[in-house]
Amino acid sequence: MTQRQEAILADIIRLYADSAEPVSSRELARIFGLSSATIRAEMAALENNGYIFQPHVSAGRVPTDKGYRFFVNNLANKNDSSDDLIPKRSVQTIAKRVDSLKDRSDSAIKIAAETLSELTGNMTFATLSDAVYLHGMGQLFSQPEFLDQVQALQAARFIDAMQNWLSEAKIDNLQVFIGSENPISRSSGLTMVVNRFSSPYSDQSYIGIIGPTRQSYDKVINLVESTTEALEEAFKE
Repeated sequence: MTQRQEAILADIIRLYADSAEPVSSRELARIFGLSSATIRAEMAALENNGYIFQPHVSAGRVPTDKGYRFFVNNLANKNDSSDDLIPKRSVQTIAKRVDSLKDRSDSAIKIAAETLSELTGNMTFATLSDAVYLHGMGQLFSQPEFLDQVQALQAARFIDAMQNWLSEAKIDNLQVFIGSENPISRSSGLTMVVNRFSSPYSDQSYIGIIGPTRQSYDKVINLVESTTEALEEAFKE
């Protein structure tokens, strides 16, 4: 993939995450200062290689699972610092809320999940020993992807199966499961970002998000990492 194609793919992913609308060549031409014909040629190359697709004949393009995976592996954070991706006040909000409840582990976990959901717009989960905390299911099912009954049913089944999966999961560092990569349900149309945090209560303590594959991956990954750090800081004291 050329550098220009990488940049176009990154913008398609970011624009689609914000609007939930297919991204047109005209919109990208305006951003890059190139002709629509040039952008269309680059989008055709990305489509031929499986990174984007056209959901309707007259529509723009949206990313595929392969396109998201390439972005996560190669482009997220490439040109941005954490300060650019997430405001310092968001990181401070997470740290302050968790720290205020550090003497009550279950409450600290719950506020971490609630704050992460608030900041990412996704459903969140956290585990401590055998307990699993969920927050933001309404936010998940309010996403336009889940207006489709089949998609909503697949997501519900995913959530039903998640608790058993978490009880058996062996995750040592941050993992991003995109759509068909998901170990719980490969037809779910969901992304799961999960990270392990150290605690004195369990060797399998996790924090993460569940949402549509349409995500601001760079922002979400950084927020999950920031929440992980806040929990570890609270529990080590």
